[in-house]
Amino acid sequence: MSAGKDPVDAIIGQWAAVRPDLDSRAMEVFGRIYRLSRTMGDRMEKAYQPYGISRGEFDVLATLRRSGEPYTLSPRQLSATLMLTTGGMTGRLDKLERAGLLRRSPDPHDRRGLQVTLTEKGLDVIDRAVGAGLAVQTEALSRLNDEQAGQLADLLRELLAGTLEAPHRA
Repeated sequence: MSAGKDPVDAIIGQWAAVRPDLDSRAMEVFGRIYRLSRTMGDRMEKAYQPYGISRGEFDVLATLRRSGEPYTLSPRQLSATLMLTTGGMTGRLDKLERAGLLRRSPDPHDRRGLQVTLTEKGLDVIDRAVGAGLAVQTEALSRLNDEQAGQLADLLRELLAGTLEAPHRA
């Protein structure tokens, strides 16, 4: 299955006209990844809206849910997993706690520490929201057959691993 021309093709064509010396393969790949990420991010935001949560709040709840029972992590563990600053994490935790989706309590093993735990309401919300989000992603991926989807996942894993391992040069 071959797709027709897309907006990235138009951009590549423009660059080819004014700078034929450039190899634009990277722009073709990353331009599409960027556009796909933005589009899917918007769709995911809409999928989570009925549950009263944003994508960022979904990430917090999902991380707690994936941790398994008792669905408890420290704010530091959450921040590290989500690559957030402590300030960013505090804002999300405050909102989710006010909504009754999680609770913070003293860590019984560390007098200075806190634990963040999903509430029953939070568990219900995340279980429903993850299903809604997966439905949106599955629908988008349905343009590919199983083999193509697997190849894409493998290629993106390879690209991501190489990007994370390679030093960034400014």
